[in-house]
Order: sequence, then structure tokens, then C-alpha cells
Amino acid sequence: MATVAICGLGGLGSNIAISLARAGIGKLILIDYDRVDITNLHRQQYKANQIGMNKTDALRNNLLEIAPYIELKTYTVRITEDNATELLKDADIICEAFDNAEAKAMLTNLVLETMPDKYLVAASGMAGFGSANTIKTRKAMSRFYLCGDEESDVQSEGSLVSSRVMLCAAHQAHTVLRILAEQFET
Repeated sequence: MATVAICGLGGLGSNIAISLARAGIGKLILIDYDRVDITNLHRQQYKANQIGMNKTDALRNNLLEIAPYIELKTYTVRITEDNATELLKDADIICEAFDNAEAKAMLTNLVLETMPDKYLVAASGMAGFGSANTIKTRKAMSRFYLCGDEESDVQSEGSLVSSRVMLCAAHQAHTVLRILAEQFET
């Protein structure tokens, strides 16, 4: 059974997790240090009664409602260069779902440089009201996939809109499923 790690449980990560649980993925590793905030509810898979909860705990509860037999491992920590290898050692596929450019770069570089046996599915560019058709998946390297439009960001577009974030998350989840089915992008 494959294990998928989701690093960051915000708009991307919470939607990736829901999609993978619904698709029958049996083992997920969920990593985030943050708590559910009222400002998260418009694009993240949390409920109003979960405000103030650790995202790892809230998402665990939601996933178990959807897929009661899923195996979940949660880490309520900020992933860093110092702890990433230990947190991700059991993952076959790693989903980068951060909203911070430095964290994205750190995880991408770390996985590509020190974990050559793992797949990385990352995201770049999903902000604003641009066309949904610009969200795409690209095989950047043999075990590295990049989802998004690779251009738009919050600074240039002014906001994250739930539909575009969910589209990018769906691309990431679908890429995971394609990797597991050995239907690789060319």
C-alpha cells in the first residue's frame, strides 16, 4: 500500500487529502503546524466548529468521516530541513502544499537532492481569477511534477480564490493517482 505525505494542510493540502481519501488511498501522512482560522473556511476543507483546532486534528476528523478505514499519521510541526527527512521517511509520494515560497523551495530542493527514490508533486501558480484552463500539470523531472499556471501568486493577483486553489489541488491529487497507476506524464 502506497503512503502519501501532504506537507501543508491549507487550501491545497486539505483538498488534496480529501481527494485522495475519497479515491481510496490507504495511508496518508499529514504535516502542518497551524490552527484552523475563520479566514481559512472559504478555501480549505474545515468547518466553522473546528476554528482554533490544529489543522492536523481537524483534517484527521474530517478524513475519518469520509474514509473510516484510512491510516493516518499526523505531525503538528513546521517542516524544516532539520526534520523533513524523518517526517517523510515512510512516504512514497510527497505533496508540497505550502503557501510560502521559501518553504516550497526548501522542500523541493531537499526532496530532489536527498530523496531520489520518492516522487514529489508540487504546486506553483493558482492565485487570482485567471482562467481555470491555465492550471496544468507538467513533469519537470523524472520524479518531480509541478501543478499550477507557474505564474500567478498572491502578490501579483491579490488573492487566493477557492476554485483555482481547488483546481490546483485536484491536479496534484490526480497526479498522485496517475503515478500510483503507473500512467506517467511524458
